[in-house]
Amino acid sequence: MSELLTHAEYQAIAAQLDPPKTAFVDGKFRKGTGEPLTTCNPATGDVITTVAACSAEDVDFAVAKAREAFEQGRWSRLHPSERKDVLIRLAKLLTRNRRELAVMESLDSGKPIRDCELIDLPETIGCLKWHAELIDKIYDQTGPAGDDAISLIVREPIGVVGAVLPWNFPLLMLAWKIGPALAAGNSVIVKPAEQTPLTALRVAELAYEAGIPAGVLQVLPGDGPAVGEPLGRHPDVDMVSFTGSTETGRRFLRYSADSNLKKVVLECGGKNPAVVLSDAEHLDHVAAHVVNAAFWNMGENCSAASRLIVHGDVRSALLDRIRAHVRNWKTGDPLDPANHLGALIDADHIAKVGGYLTGDALTGGSADGPYVKPTIYEVSANDPRAQEEIFGPVLSVIEVATDDQAIALANDTEYGLTASVFPASTRKAIRAAREIRAGTVTVNCYGEGDMATPFGGYRQSGFGGRDNGIHAHDQFTETKTIWIDLTDPQDGDQIG
Repeated sequence: MSELLTHAEYQAIAAQLDPPKTAFVDGKFRKGTGEPLTTCNPATGDVITTVAACSAEDVDFAVAKAREAFEQGRWSRLHPSERKDVLIRLAKLLTRNRRELAVMESLDSGKPIRDCELIDLPETIGCLKWHAELIDKIYDQTGPAGDDAISLIVREPIGVVGAVLPWNFPLLMLAWKIGPALAAGNSVIVKPAEQTPLTALRVAELAYEAGIPAGVLQVLPGDGPAVGEPLGRHPDVDMVSFTGSTETGRRFLRYSADSNLKKVVLECGGKNPAVVLSDAEHLDHVAAHVVNAAFWNMGENCSAASRLIVHGDVRSALLDRIRAHVRNWKTGDPLDPANHLGALIDADHIAKVGGYLTGDALTGGSADGPYVKPTIYEVSANDPRAQEEIFGPVLSVIEVATDDQAIALANDTEYGLTASVFPASTRKAIRAAREIRAGTVTVNCYGEGDMATPFGGYRQSGFGGRDNGIHAHDQFTETKTIWIDLTDPQDGDQIG
């Protein structure tokens, strides 16, 4: 784990940054043909740089280069151990440049530098290492074909992959996609969020330095209409992996239907519950997890536990402890390592979150420029704050009278990404984990599992696959059956 620097030291690094300004295509930086894209520091509004963004013309060029690299086998036909070695070199380069990347990430996204240093960079590097080490350890299968044949079931890289990223975890979501996609042998075209393009461009440059061939990893900055939609509709893109809103995810399904029926994997929104049952114990421990679940990354997190569903028997004692923990979550300049919460991403998002800050709050309840302090409301189950994904540091508390009511309310949502349940009874824990309809259910803690566990959602939280684990490799490959006939034609067997 990195040791945090001082506020002044992070400011000094920021002053020396030279951010990328163009797309990374075919092994080099190349000026896009789209409208210039201004990227700003969410905390100050200052312009970081102007990026020469891309257009559909650039998408066509990048797809052609990606296809050429794939068909020529520069990466797709390398021995698995060779691909592993290159990705390990990339992980080492990221480690060597981690401070630069952490500060660039914080400036571009408003994320607290402490999270960038202690969570995002280590997990980004760990993700690439994990998938690199898995490359030459995944075995394919043989089928029970009898004595007269051999059946082989093999994975093959799917081809050209479009990876469309969100703005809330630019580096980590980049790693979640390129780690397994590159490990499998694909060519990948990344569209970072228009608000946060800088670290993806820098990683692509380091990937080329590590030995990933030209055309295999390309990054096209730009907005949805200029880059995202052309990628989604392109007839020579074999797959799109998207993380973002459910509304935008639906568009990629339409793009696929209207073009070449490309494979689509979606990781979308969530309205995730933290369910505290009647027998919950160690309430200070519960409170610490609830606060982290609701306010980490300013609540700009698809797996944020923004609904606290709590049994009336423990409600008052738990809320007292939650308020005590919230006092330690300082909000302010993202480059100050003393702050746990930074700035919301942009003015539009500030206005959206601000629209939910109404009525009497238990704590917080107001915005100060780009900063919203941790906010807690007690609400009814049908309050919009208990139903809609706010994507900000707002926790809605809903009291229930029975544990069965708590589980039913946890499932009363169109989403199903994550959930946390806090019981003392093992029986209650297992029952709740089975009955809650979500892709990840944690017991007596908040989390998303680790790199080895699949991550994705039920219902409108996900579609088509899972990030992380071996399951992520599967979604970036096609499954092929090879049937080998072992019969001797001289034995007299005839066709027909």
